[in-house]
Amino acid sequence: MSVRLFIFAALLALSGMPMAAETREPIRYGDFENWVTRNIHESAVIGGKDRQVYAIGPNATVNGNEPYKGSGGSPWATSNVMAKVAGVTKCSNAVFPDTRPGGGRCAKLTSMIEHCKAIGLINIDVMVAGTLFLGKMIEPIKSTSNPYSKMEMGVPFTKRPTALCFDYRLEVPSGNQRIYSSGFGHKRTMKGSDKAEVFIFLQRRWEDADGNIYAKRVGTGRELFGHTTGGWVNGHHLDLHYGDISKESYYKPYMGLIPAEKSYYARNSRGKMVPVKEVGWDAPDATPTHMIVMFSAGSGEPYVGTPGLTLWVDNVALAY
Repeated sequence: MSVRLFIFAALLALSGMPMAAETREPIRYGDFENWVTRNIHESAVIGGKDRQVYAIGPNATVNGNEPYKGSGGSPWATSNVMAKVAGVTKCSNAVFPDTRPGGGRCAKLTSMIEHCKAIGLINIDVMVAGTLFLGKMIEPIKSTSNPYSKMEMGVPFTKRPTALCFDYRLEVPSGNQRIYSSGFGHKRTMKGSDKAEVFIFLQRRWEDADGNIYAKRVGTGRELFGHTTGGWVNGHHLDLHYGDISKESYYKPYMGLIPAEKSYYARNSRGKMVPVKEVGWDAPDATPTHMIVMFSAGSGEPYVGTPGLTLWVDNVALAY
């Protein structure tokens, strides 16, 4: 048998062998069919508007200005919040339920500027990038300082998936600018359009005797999206890479360890919100203790974004 025929025969034989099938484990409420609608009344001094603020959870309507603590066992939180600063109640909503062509609901995340004006009291603009993540948002928000300290990032998790899977659609406005606006600080325009981003981090966390939380990175998947899609992209895979990936050919700087000054927060065993200090890469075969997943219509610093940049997300699952 010639070499060419031998290779052809070998390929035929391989094609008949059973291949390991991928299995998918949907993340609870990650089909975004169910939403909580919160009806909140903003303070009269800023116009007294009735606002609808959405959360991901079992279908329900909640009336009243009470802090939201989650419902129905939903692991999801969003950048949608009720703030109460100097006695003034104000809402922000940049994540919405939306309907896909042919039916079915999804999550719509957009970047926008929230205005808050009261003559003689306050006049602020805050850039908000629609974001959803696994964890909790701590309400009411009392200031715009240190935004990560208001987010309890991550959920307990001990498995080792191969990828985060999801459907998405993206619209990036024409032009080439970003806006920084944190409220009372200076508002400025920056060059370059923002990007949407998605990431999944697996961490092995531990707490010391003083209540500080540390972590090593077990698994990493992170991707930026900067171009308008022609419609929905279904079944997208964001691969997870285990161990120290800093020397790998696919490595990008944004996949690196979280700098101390940008640490995400978690509640320690004493009930206090503290930064999770990521101190290194873990072994490739390490077992994680927590999973962080985030989808966002922005990828810059807090309060930076391109108004109108919109990311739609649906059918979030883990692949094995």
